[in-house]
Amino acid sequence: MVNRDDQAAALDDPVGESLRGHHAHLARRLGRATTYLPEVATFSAVTIDPGPQEWADLAQLLGRGEFADMFSCAATPPLDWQPVFVLEGRQMIWPGGSRLDHPHGETVTGVVELGADSVPEMLDLVARAQPGPFWPRTHELGTYLGIHDNGTLVAMAGERLRPPGWTEISAVCTAPEARGRGHAARLITALVARIAARNERPFLHVAEANTDAIALYERLGFETRKHVTFRGFRTP
Repeated sequence: MVNRDDQAAALDDPVGESLRGHHAHLARRLGRATTYLPEVATFSAVTIDPGPQEWADLAQLLGRGEFADMFSCAATPPLDWQPVFVLEGRQMIWPGGSRLDHPHGETVTGVVELGADSVPEMLDLVARAQPGPFWPRTHELGTYLGIHDNGTLVAMAGERLRPPGWTEISAVCTAPEARGRGHAARLITALVARIAARNERPFLHVAEANTDAIALYERLGFETRKHVTFRGFRTP
């Protein structure tokens, strides 16, 4: 496991750091509680040691009976917040100073950039491949890349959380009929190149049970920084 360093400190609160910084224009806030705009993401953030008022502010932001995806936040909400899910996972990072074998892979592998006009096919692919949360405005979080086969989007990956100095690679997915062709590796390689060109470092999150994905990320050069627990709740 990679040792913690000062540069990686922002990764201890990736949602909060993103909402306060690069994604501030996509945030809703009340007091010190923050959350993304609807249809962008369900992630919410509180400070490291939130008090009752901060949880009350987040509940007011979200509304009664709404879903609060606290991501890897370790803070425990009040007892009247209903648990929705708990998922064990890990946070992986691209080692600083590493170089890609193909720094311009996106220009030679049929990888294309996806925009707002691509949302219907992106949502269709998500429904078939089920990579995790993806909403009609999720593409606004960063650059999304895709691969088509006979005009159909069969694989994609993109940028999600943006804490200072880092960009998360997310929504890595391939349609069932197109798996085993190396699409995910090509997309991740292209994204790593783009992120590195901005003098930022890539990172990602993966469910602990997704051993195939973990093995792929390790082959591509990612290293585990720490294990995390993802949690979601329903507001009172």
